[in-house]
Amino acid sequence: MSEVSPSETQTFFDEIGGLAVVEQIVTRFYEGVATDEVLGPMYPADDLADGSAARRLAMFLAQYWGGPTTYSEERGHPRLRMRHAPFTVNQEAKEHWLRHFRAGLDDAGLTPDQDEKFWGYVTYAAEFMINSPD
Repeated sequence: MSEVSPSETQTFFDEIGGLAVVEQIVTRFYEGVATDEVLGPMYPADDLADGSAARRLAMFLAQYWGGPTTYSEERGHPRLRMRHAPFTVNQEAKEHWLRHFRAGLDDAGLTPDQDEKFWGYVTYAAEFMINSPD
């Protein structure tokens, strides 16, 4: 019988440092969102103030990258486009979202390969969320 090495079972979530790193990225992201003239108004003030928006995003990203399934256990299927449908997500909103996410990734100190992988996903997701031409 062959043994499985830890590197074969390690998720990307584990590789980047787990929940602490995901939360660091998300915290920096929401620091920018809170004062952003385009994105800030899309969030209920309570969700930003009490950290619930940050917690939801952190749990979603943790699960996406192979961490705990807390997001699905608490909220069910992500249904990202449906959850964002009430908001105008256009090219400008996408660019603002990516600017703040980039700041979070820059602060995280990931390796270049890890950063490229994470950035690849968030740029894809940001494009996918566009629901308005203007």
